[in-house]
Amino acid sequence: MSYPGTTVAVMCTMSPGAYVIRSIRADEWPAAKELRLAALRDPVAPLAFLETYEEALARPDSFWQERAAGACEGADGAQQIVAEGPDGGWVGTLTVLLEEPGATDWAGFPVERKQGHVVGVFVRPEERGSGLTDVLFDAGLEWAWARGAERVRLIVHEENGRAQRFYRRAGFVPSGLVVPLTGKPEEKELEFVLERP
Repeated sequence: MSYPGTTVAVMCTMSPGAYVIRSIRADEWPAAKELRLAALRDPVAPLAFLETYEEALARPDSFWQERAAGACEGADGAQQIVAEGPDGGWVGTLTVLLEEPGATDWAGFPVERKQGHVVGVFVRPEERGSGLTDVLFDAGLEWAWARGAERVRLIVHEENGRAQRFYRRAGFVPSGLVVPLTGKPEEKELEFVLERP
Protein backbone atom coordinates (compact mmCIF):
# COMPACT_ATOMS: atom_id res chain seq x y z
CA MET A 1 0.00 0.00 0.00
CA SER A 2 1.37 3.46 -0.86
CA TYR A 3 0.81 6.31 1.60
CA PRO A 4 2.97 9.42 1.02
CA GLY A 5 1.71 11.48 -1.87
CA THR A 6 -1.42 9.37 -2.05
CA THR A 7 -4.67 9.74 -0.20
CA VAL A 8 -5.50 6.47 1.55
CA ALA A 9 -8.51 5.81 3.76
CA VAL A 10 -7.62 3.56 6.67
CA MET A 11 -9.94 1.97 9.20
CA CYS A 12 -8.34 1.81 12.63
CA THR A 13 -9.28 -0.87 15.09
CA MET A 14 -10.81 0.93 18.05
CA SER A 15 -12.12 4.27 16.77
CA PRO A 16 -15.13 4.73 14.55
CA GLY A 17 -14.68 6.14 11.07
CA ALA A 18 -11.93 6.26 8.49
CA TYR A 19 -8.67 8.17 8.60
CA VAL A 20 -6.78 9.56 5.63
CA ILE A 21 -3.00 9.02 5.83
CA ARG A 22 -0.98 11.29 3.56
CA SER A 23 1.94 13.67 3.22
CA ILE A 24 1.25 17.29 4.02
CA ARG A 25 1.18 20.03 1.38
CA ALA A 26 3.36 23.14 1.76
CA ASP A 27 0.32 25.42 2.07
CA GLU A 28 -0.91 23.46 5.09
CA TRP A 29 1.66 25.01 7.41
CA PRO A 30 -1.03 26.55 9.70
CA ALA A 31 -2.48 23.07 10.40
CA ALA A 32 1.04 21.66 10.89
CA LYS A 33 1.79 24.47 13.35
CA GLU A 34 -1.46 23.87 15.27
CA LEU A 35 -0.81 20.14 15.59
CA ARG A 36 2.78 20.74 16.75
CA LEU A 37 1.57 23.21 19.39
CA ALA A 38 -1.03 20.67 20.55
CA ALA A 39 1.74 18.05 20.83
CA LEU A 40 3.86 20.41 22.91
CA ARG A 41 0.95 20.96 25.34
CA ASP A 42 0.60 17.21 25.92
CA PRO A 43 1.55 16.14 29.47
CA VAL A 44 4.36 13.87 28.15
CA ALA A 45 5.82 16.59 25.90
CA PRO A 46 8.86 17.21 28.15
CA LEU A 47 9.86 13.55 27.61
CA ALA A 48 8.89 13.40 23.93
CA PHE A 49 10.10 16.66 22.38
CA LEU A 50 13.24 18.77 22.59
CA GLU A 51 11.47 22.12 22.25
CA THR A 52 8.89 23.68 24.54
CA TYR A 53 5.47 25.04 23.72
CA GLU A 54 6.70 28.56 24.50
CA GLU A 55 9.67 28.22 22.11
CA ALA A 56 7.45 26.94 19.31
CA LEU A 57 4.77 29.57 19.89
CA ALA A 58 7.38 32.34 19.59
CA ARG A 59 8.53 31.20 16.13
CA PRO A 60 7.48 33.41 13.20
CA ASP A 61 5.14 32.17 10.49
CA SER A 62 8.12 32.03 8.10
CA PHE A 63 9.61 29.23 10.25
CA TRP A 64 6.43 27.15 9.95
CA GLN A 65 6.17 27.84 6.22
CA GLU A 66 9.77 26.70 5.62
CA ARG A 67 9.31 23.67 7.84
CA ALA A 68 6.20 22.56 5.93
CA ALA A 69 7.81 23.19 2.53
CA GLY A 70 10.86 21.12 3.51
CA ALA A 71 8.80 18.10 4.58
CA CYS A 72 5.80 18.20 2.25
CA GLU A 73 4.62 15.95 -0.54
CA GLY A 74 7.37 15.71 -3.14
CA ALA A 75 10.23 16.73 -0.80
CA ASP A 76 13.14 14.28 -0.82
CA GLY A 77 14.99 15.06 2.42
CA ALA A 78 12.05 14.81 4.81
CA GLN A 79 8.38 13.94 4.87
CA GLN A 80 5.68 14.90 7.36
CA ILE A 81 2.87 12.38 7.29
CA VAL A 82 -0.47 13.27 8.78
CA ALA A 83 -3.64 11.43 9.74
CA GLU A 84 -6.88 13.24 9.03
CA GLY A 85 -9.90 12.22 11.08
CA PRO A 86 -13.36 11.65 9.62
CA ASP A 87 -14.13 15.37 10.07
CA GLY A 88 -10.97 16.44 8.19
CA GLY A 89 -9.11 17.57 11.32
CA TRP A 90 -5.55 16.38 11.83
CA VAL A 91 -5.33 13.80 14.62
CA GLY A 92 -1.80 12.44 14.31
CA THR A 93 1.54 12.98 12.65
CA LEU A 94 5.13 11.92 12.34
CA THR A 95 8.05 13.17 10.30
CA VAL A 96 10.84 11.16 8.71
CA LEU A 97 14.16 12.89 8.00
CA LEU A 98 16.61 11.34 5.57
CA GLU A 99 20.22 11.32 6.86
CA GLU A 100 23.06 10.78 4.41
CA PRO A 101 26.38 9.02 5.11
CA GLY A 102 29.19 11.42 5.96
CA ALA A 103 26.85 13.96 7.57
CA THR A 104 26.59 14.72 11.27
CA ASP A 105 23.23 14.32 13.01
CA TRP A 106 21.57 16.88 15.29
CA ALA A 107 23.39 15.48 18.35
CA GLY A 108 26.83 15.65 16.71
CA PHE A 109 27.18 11.94 15.91
CA PRO A 110 28.46 10.90 12.47
CA VAL A 111 25.95 9.32 10.09
CA GLU A 112 27.56 6.15 8.74
CA ARG A 113 24.90 5.03 6.25
CA LYS A 114 21.75 6.28 4.61
CA GLN A 115 18.99 6.18 7.18
CA GLY A 116 15.60 7.54 8.06
CA HIS A 117 15.15 9.34 11.36
CA VAL A 118 11.62 9.41 12.79
CA VAL A 119 10.81 12.57 14.77
CA GLY A 120 7.75 14.48 15.92
CA VAL A 121 5.50 11.49 16.62
CA PHE A 122 2.17 12.60 18.02
CA VAL A 123 -1.38 11.24 18.14
CA ARG A 124 -4.08 13.25 19.90
CA PRO A 125 -5.04 11.64 23.24
CA GLU A 126 -8.59 10.82 22.16
CA GLU A 127 -7.22 8.78 19.20
CA ARG A 128 -4.61 6.78 21.12
CA GLY A 129 -5.11 3.03 21.22
CA SER A 130 -6.90 3.04 17.86
CA GLY A 131 -4.02 1.61 15.83
CA LEU A 132 -3.37 4.99 14.23
CA THR A 133 0.25 5.17 15.39
CA ASP A 134 0.94 1.83 13.67
CA VAL A 135 -0.47 3.14 10.40
CA LEU A 136 1.54 6.37 10.63
CA PHE A 137 4.71 4.34 11.25
CA ASP A 138 3.95 2.05 8.31
CA ALA A 139 3.65 5.09 6.05
CA GLY A 140 6.85 6.67 7.38
CA LEU A 141 8.82 3.45 7.01
CA GLU A 142 7.54 2.92 3.49
CA TRP A 143 8.64 6.44 2.55
CA ALA A 144 12.16 5.88 3.98
CA TRP A 145 12.61 2.44 2.38
CA ALA A 146 11.50 3.83 -1.01
CA ARG A 147 14.32 6.38 -0.78
CA GLY A 148 17.00 3.79 -0.14
CA ALA A 149 17.31 4.02 3.63
CA GLU A 150 19.27 1.08 5.03
CA ARG A 151 17.71 1.51 8.44
CA VAL A 152 15.32 3.81 10.30
CA ARG A 153 16.08 5.15 13.73
CA LEU A 154 14.52 7.28 16.41
CA ILE A 155 15.63 8.77 19.69
CA VAL A 156 13.50 8.27 22.81
CA HIS A 157 13.85 9.59 26.36
CA GLU A 158 15.03 6.93 28.80
CA GLU A 159 11.95 7.52 30.97
CA ASN A 160 9.38 7.44 28.14
CA GLY A 161 8.36 3.83 28.73
CA ARG A 162 5.12 4.03 26.78
CA ALA A 163 6.91 5.14 23.62
CA GLN A 164 9.66 2.56 24.10
CA ARG A 165 7.06 -0.22 24.36
CA PHE A 166 5.42 0.89 21.13
CA TYR A 167 8.76 1.14 19.29
CA ARG A 168 9.75 -2.36 20.40
CA ARG A 169 6.38 -3.71 19.28
CA ALA A 170 6.96 -2.03 15.90
CA GLY A 171 10.28 -3.91 15.56
CA PHE A 172 12.73 -1.24 16.72
CA VAL A 173 15.52 -2.31 19.09
CA PRO A 174 17.99 -0.30 21.19
CA SER A 175 21.28 0.23 19.35
CA GLY A 176 23.26 0.98 22.49
CA LEU A 177 23.82 4.63 21.49
CA VAL A 178 23.04 6.99 24.36
CA VAL A 179 22.47 10.67 23.59
CA PRO A 180 22.96 13.11 26.48
CA LEU A 181 20.48 15.99 26.56
CA THR A 182 22.00 19.44 26.16
CA GLY A 183 21.62 21.37 29.39
CA LYS A 184 20.31 18.29 31.22
CA PRO A 185 23.32 16.01 31.75
CA GLU A 186 21.38 13.83 34.20
CA GLU A 187 18.90 12.87 31.47
CA LYS A 188 19.53 10.63 28.48
CA GLU A 189 17.91 9.65 25.24
CA LEU A 190 18.28 6.23 23.69
CA GLU A 191 18.58 5.37 20.01
CA PHE A 192 16.26 2.64 18.70
CA VAL A 193 16.78 1.23 15.19
CA LEU A 194 14.95 -0.87 12.65
CA GLU A 195 17.00 -2.48 9.87
CA ARG A 196 15.63 -2.57 6.35
CA PRO A 197 13.69 -5.82 5.79
